[in-house]
Amino acid sequence: MDTSDEQRFTELYREHHPAVDAYVRRRLDGSHAVDDVVAEVFLTAWRRWEEVPRDAVLPWLYATGRRLMANSRRSEQRRVSLAEAMGRQGSHRVDDHADGVAGQAAIAAAFDALREQDKEVLSLALWEGLTAGRAAKVLGCTTATFHVRLHRARARLRRHLDTTGTETVQRALTTLGGADA
Repeated sequence: MDTSDEQRFTELYREHHPAVDAYVRRRLDGSHAVDDVVAEVFLTAWRRWEEVPRDAVLPWLYATGRRLMANSRRSEQRRVSLAEAMGRQGSHRVDDHADGVAGQAAIAAAFDALREQDKEVLSLALWEGLTAGRAAKVLGCTTATFHVRLHRARARLRRHLDTTGTETVQRALTTLGGADA
């Protein structure tokens, strides 16, 4: 890698680090692995510099982050499984009921009830603000397929929200309805 490549990489890092950090942080909610995953995304970009598409850098970084987060989740699941197995051998373990804490917002609960694929599609469109074409690149599908997935994810979210009927949820449904157009 020559000096001009190093300068371009530095510019890429400065431009896209905040977006990649936010993308990972929203998906690894409260995890200590966020900084590690973000660093690994840019390390991968550095190592595979020639493969980074100049016209779609951010989707490439998001896709890389998505794969690295999947690896991180698998590692975490193995760690949790091991801890549970160790707990069963020793003393009595009380389950953590933090997920059922009263007062959790209806929209957050509905979003949490969605499948991971639906969450990812909605997140790319709403939180990351990606166009359908760029979001499709992150997911490795066509733009048409992404539109179908987005439509279905919104419909599933609406069904979850319909069960609560609160005023906040009704406003969210109106927003979601307008987003389909």
